[in-house]
Amino acid sequence: MNAVAAESYETITAERRDAFSERMVHAVADLFMVAGVYLGDRLEFFGTLARDGALTASELADRCGCHPRYVREWLEHQAVSGVLAVEDESRPAEERRYFLPEGHDEVLADQDSLNYLAPLAQAAVGSLHPLDRVAEVFRNGQGLPFEAYGPDMRQGQARLNRALFLNCMGSDWLPAMPDVADRLEADPRARVADIGCGCGHSSVAIAQAYPKVLVDGFDLDRSSIEEARANAWDAGIAERVQFYAEDAAAAPHAEGYDLVSAFECIHDMPDPVGVLRTVRRLVKPGGAVLVMDERVNETFSTDPGVFERMMYGFSFLHCLPGGMCGDHPAGTGTVMRPATLRRYAVEAGFSRVETLPIENAFFRFYRLHP
Repeated sequence: MNAVAAESYETITAERRDAFSERMVHAVADLFMVAGVYLGDRLEFFGTLARDGALTASELADRCGCHPRYVREWLEHQAVSGVLAVEDESRPAEERRYFLPEGHDEVLADQDSLNYLAPLAQAAVGSLHPLDRVAEVFRNGQGLPFEAYGPDMRQGQARLNRALFLNCMGSDWLPAMPDVADRLEADPRARVADIGCGCGHSSVAIAQAYPKVLVDGFDLDRSSIEEARANAWDAGIAERVQFYAEDAAAAPHAEGYDLVSAFECIHDMPDPVGVLRTVRRLVKPGGAVLVMDERVNETFSTDPGVFERMMYGFSFLHCLPGGMCGDHPAGTGTVMRPATLRRYAVEAGFSRVETLPIENAFFRFYRLHP
């Protein structure tokens, strides 16, 4: 390498180094912004600001039962991070009034909006909860069960999907299978099995959209099932929705369903083929199977877009460790590409996998044909 080429190489290397150093600083600043959103959501700061308008640190602290000095620091951080705005930043610290800008209030405080993303911060924090144990399984190749991630992962994921389920289940998703929608509205009452139901919002949404159906929700996580039962009770449909903290494969009452659904859970299963075999057995002749999972790209790319970057983060921190439990885990991970799901379905005995024409930025929907 001549002197000119060597100098050019050193210049390019230095530029890359400096650019990556700057990116690292920005990434840590964004990480702290997420942590601030987590606290604002958990301590009800956002909901209070959305309801009451601009507040000082003392006013917000008084309404939320917190210490004003901590609240002031949080407000200032969220303001410099662009999450909150200030009426007059030149006023003394104790007198500054902070508020949620228009649009931000929907994202951070409107639990029924499809744009509600405050729980995304909760799920992200939950994925980091057992980080020391994640490092251990990286070394020993074992798995990490769902309960190791604590309530933030469980509740964050459930709250994040709640509005999607309640707004889209009966208006968009299930009507994409007209024969299924017709059966769910007909007599005799249709029966639905919701596999991996978590905190039950998907099961509740099906029952609310189709007032005749009976829904059985299955999940191995007992804490999720307890919350699911409470959610069904709160929705006033507990008599039509039953939840079971057990494997549907071993449940004697689990058979003859008109619809079996699996929302955002197949990629988490240590034995996805075995689960799909159970699903195929549970559905009655002429019934339907619906699988919803992440809308990742068809193939790997180093520039996949921000959504897939985020999915890879959830994968190595949470979904892959969960999928590595058991004796012979598949180890799928969050980034389950369509070809992988099709392969699992064929191995489980399904004849065909149909991608449904449902437009959604986050999820892809598959109908599995026995």
